[in-house]
Amino acid sequence: MAKTTRATRKAATTPAPDLDKLIHERMRLGIVSALAAGGAMSFGDLKTVLGTTDGNLSVHARKLEDAGYLACRKFFDDRTPRTEYELTAAGRTALETYLDQMEAIISAARQ
Repeated sequence: MAKTTRATRKAATTPAPDLDKLIHERMRLGIVSALAAGGAMSFGDLKTVLGTTDGNLSVHARKLEDAGYLACRKFFDDRTPRTEYELTAAGRTALETYLDQMEAIISAARQ
């Protein structure tokens, strides 16, 4: 049986923040993190960085776009269609809030 310490009792009784469930999902967190770190990225670059499929990236990017966290720009490069994503101000704020909440959770767990 695990030893219960004052710190674990405190962490267990500290209410967890309401994490943004949209960003908390692994693939969507990867998308917003990649865009926050690298700026605007093409669909193909995001797909490569995240190691995912077209369909998976498309579904998750659409959810983030519908929430106003991503801006999507479609254009032609010569005759080739291109899609580019960029994190919006709302997306950046949501990511920063999420990271602050996760830091608080980690800090509480380490006390």
